[in-house]
Amino acid sequence: MKNIVVRQICILAALFMASASFLSANEPQKDDAALVAKLVSAIQNTDYEAFVADGSEAFHAITKPQFDSVCESLGVKLKTAHTTFLGELNQQGFRVTLWKLSFADGSDDALATLSVKDGKVGGFWIK
Repeated sequence: MKNIVVRQICILAALFMASASFLSANEPQKDDAALVAKLVSAIQNTDYEAFVADGSEAFHAITKPQFDSVCESLGVKLKTAHTTFLGELNQQGFRVTLWKLSFADGSDDALATLSVKDGKVGGFWIK
């Protein structure tokens, strides 16, 4: 009887630990969430300096005309966007977070990816 109780406690503890790690895996790092919010806001407000502020040297290669083009096509729509964290990948030394962008008008969702390495944005794409 005692062995059964101990085994049940061990199983419950293992289930709790597995569910805790699953829940933490579904939460973005605070820095990533803040970066996504800042980048989306920069596009909404056509603020090039804010957009590249946390970027790597390569990210700074995005020109203002390129940025303005993105703002023209997405800026207004992003004002109604709701972001949802989907997950995280490790690719070529970058931490890549995936975000669902859903819109108040019910139009198709978009997928955003944020690539970060050494605290600097290496890429931000909205597809």
